[in-house]
Amino acid sequence: MSAEVKNENQPYDDINVTPMLDLAYVLLVVFIILTTASVQGIKVNVPLTMAAQNLARPQTRAVTVTRDGAVYLDAYPVTMEELETRMAQYKAGNPALPVVFKGDAEAQYDKVMEVLEILKRVDITEIGLVTKRAE
Repeated sequence: MSAEVKNENQPYDDINVTPMLDLAYVLLVVFIILTTASVQGIKVNVPLTMAAQNLARPQTRAVTVTRDGAVYLDAYPVTMEELETRMAQYKAGNPALPVVFKGDAEAQYDKVMEVLEILKRVDITEIGLVTKRAE
C-alpha cells in the first residue's frame, strides 16, 4: 500500500485562478459600461431658430465647433486634416452620409466656414445644422 495521501499541511502544486478570472470579467464589464455611458458629446451653446426639429439618422456623424475653436468629430478632438481624412473614409463607406454640424453661437466664423468647406470638398451634401428652438 504505497498510495500517497496528502496532508492538509502540504503545499499545493497549482493555484485556482477561477475566482481571479471572475473578478477580472466583472471589472471588464463595469469598465465597458462606464466608458460608453460617459461619452455623450461636447456641450456647446447652439443658436436659436424657429425651424422644425430635425431628426438624425443612426449613421449620422456629428461635427462640433466649440466657442474656443476646437473641432470634434463624434466627441473626439480632431485637426482639420484628420477631419477631412475621416470624413472621406466615412463618405466612401456611405455615399449618402448625413452629417450633423453643431457650432457654438460664439464660435469663430472662419472655423465654421473651414469645416463647411472640408465637408464640401469631401462631397457631403446632407448637412444638418443643430439649433435650439426659439420660444
